[in-house]
Amino acid sequence: MSEKIYGIHAVSAFLANAPERLIEVYVLKGREDKRLQPLLNELHRLGISVQFLNRDSLDKKADGEVHQGIIARVQAAKELNENDLDQILQKHTNPLLLVLDGVTDPHNLGACLRTADAAGVCAVIVPKDKSAQLTSIARKVACGAAESVPLIRVTNLARTLRDLQQQHNIWVIGTAGEATETLYQSKLTGALALVMGAEGDGMRRLTRETCDQLISIPMAGTVSSLNVSVATGVCLFEIVRQRSA
Repeated sequence: MSEKIYGIHAVSAFLANAPERLIEVYVLKGREDKRLQPLLNELHRLGISVQFLNRDSLDKKADGEVHQGIIARVQAAKELNENDLDQILQKHTNPLLLVLDGVTDPHNLGACLRTADAAGVCAVIVPKDKSAQLTSIARKVACGAAESVPLIRVTNLARTLRDLQQQHNIWVIGTAGEATETLYQSKLTGALALVMGAEGDGMRRLTRETCDQLISIPMAGTVSSLNVSVATGVCLFEIVRQRSA
């Protein structure tokens, strides 16, 4: 089974992290600028097939997606699960995890992966149901982070959170607009799992009840909430700030 990825950032990141999964690459004929040439040189060095297509042919390959003049066909990745999460946690003494409960928009998933990568998150955890898939859109928005940050799909999110608490001594912090304690009043320096809920609905009841602590982002304006990817960035970088203080 194969899938497509679009754009220079996404293809470059894939080439750096998983070149063995690249099948072939399609490039806009005549586009050989300074940004693209090093990528083409590396593809040629690795013996990966590159086809140069005219604009119409490349647009058809893109199925309506914005491609920036380059598309890669790649082998679909193995889906990671709870067992993979245990192996990842064994490599980290002070892990930071991001948990997305009910985030169904692939744009938001991609943006959260990009932010998670920048903040040093060791894995992003999502439930198998009611969660966005790692589509070509999500990969493009992630700007390469989809290849560097493990995405773990779990069957039972509440059970996974309990395992993190009991087996790995990870403090689970959930975000909720009605929480009385704010992000900036909380100590966020230990092993943490940050749980972000879906826009509007927030976390599901079982997820909320499993959290060790609920926090809110103080809001000064007229809007009642932030986009989930923006809220994720605010929370993660407050954690980064406290850890580096």
